[in-house]
Amino acid sequence: MMSDDHAYQAISAYGSGLNQTPNIDRLAKEGALFTKSFVTNSICGPSRAVVLTGKFNHLSGKTDNQHAIFNNDQVTFAKLLKKAGYTTAMVGKWHLNGDPQGFDYWNVLPGQGEYYNPDFNEMGVKKRVEGYVTTLTTKFALDWLENRDTSKPFCLMLQQKAPHRTWLAEEKYLNLYEDTEFPLPDNFFDDYSGRGTAAHTQRMKISEYLNWGHDLKFENDPFTGETTNFLPEIKRFTPQQLANWRAVYDKLNAVFLKKIPEGAELDKWKYQRYMRDYLKCVKSVDDGVGEVLAYLKAHGLEENTIVVYTSDQGFYLGEHGWFDKRFMYEESLRTPLLIRYPKEIKPGTVVSNLVQNLDYAPSILDYAGVSVPRDMQGESFRKLAAGKPVKKWRDAIYYHYYEYLANVHNVKRHYGVRTDRYKLIHFYYDVDEWEMYDLEKDPKEMKSIYDDPAYAKERVALHKKLTQLRKKYKDRDGLGETFP
Repeated sequence: MMSDDHAYQAISAYGSGLNQTPNIDRLAKEGALFTKSFVTNSICGPSRAVVLTGKFNHLSGKTDNQHAIFNNDQVTFAKLLKKAGYTTAMVGKWHLNGDPQGFDYWNVLPGQGEYYNPDFNEMGVKKRVEGYVTTLTTKFALDWLENRDTSKPFCLMLQQKAPHRTWLAEEKYLNLYEDTEFPLPDNFFDDYSGRGTAAHTQRMKISEYLNWGHDLKFENDPFTGETTNFLPEIKRFTPQQLANWRAVYDKLNAVFLKKIPEGAELDKWKYQRYMRDYLKCVKSVDDGVGEVLAYLKAHGLEENTIVVYTSDQGFYLGEHGWFDKRFMYEESLRTPLLIRYPKEIKPGTVVSNLVQNLDYAPSILDYAGVSVPRDMQGESFRKLAAGKPVKKWRDAIYYHYYEYLANVHNVKRHYGVRTDRYKLIHFYYDVDEWEMYDLEKDPKEMKSIYDDPAYAKERVALHKKLTQLRKKYKDRDGLGETFP
């Protein structure tokens, strides 16, 4: 199971205290929780390509969401499982070009998908389905499980749209958290004085770049009175859905309009609206996980089914004053990963080794007893999850972000290396700047130490490690060019 933009901070098993996710938490309680799980590129389509292929984006071809095309004909773990006798299915958010390959059944959302009354593409037949996207995705996945070929082992990829922007809550949760005041991150008013151009010029600040329409849920701009971009979204609602929506948000917005806060108080109000709407969407995702776990138990599949929960990347929940992802800073680099497999994984296992979504494909193949192709670049973490000794595991991870969208999120392209303690980032093309962090002393990455002479030795070591990883992964100069 994979959600979209689900921050590890929004899973209670990770200890932030923001919300409660009892069903996802069960996977940690009954299996393994990975505390240092990271992505290779913090953006949706490319991350999904990495999961399927076990290769970095410069080799799979899907480097960004906007221009790069994913070659569906290439080898994926799903194709290999199907060839080995598994029946396979993909349900929910696909977010790659073309129709899914390697699956006996697929029923996917075109593009980003919609929260209410979404369109689905079921085996080439497109139709609009009334309901809420998270509930529908879970239902379609369980329907397939119920009707699958039971003579074969199965692999199901259940991929939720939520909690991706625009954070539209399920009807029954429209009022959830409205009486909750979420604590402001202590670096919410970050001025980026300790970092370079990229942090200063991003367009991800909650205070400035959440719009009044589909982000903050106003049909008219509170200051100009103009119609907002939320109107196209509510046109998908049924009359009853719209009535239920307005019954909640019209009342909430009226309180805001009666006395509009100013300055920092307005920024704090935007943060609360963002957090409440985001976490409402997470609640429905957690419900879906509970339904899947209940189905497995009721049908005698609990003991012999490997259950994985993850997200395609991390997300900012107000840290540095931001929403969204993309940066190599911790909140978007790190992603949740929880696995339950009673036959091998002891309840309450915690894995602190450095793993990446690059490792998902080889790990799944390993569990299935299918040979891992030599050109897959990830490593199986099966032994780590089982608590078995691994003679040599990676001591660093490599990251590469390619998508620069000026005037949208404006995150400059960069690549880098992260070890257990240190991180080195190179912003390139748009600027040529290096940043370095001591994650032990500065876990929130508030001040780059790249030019600090006290860290000269560590800086040299990180540059050396970065060069080694670029060569290992055939990403020659960090610009997408490959070694022969």
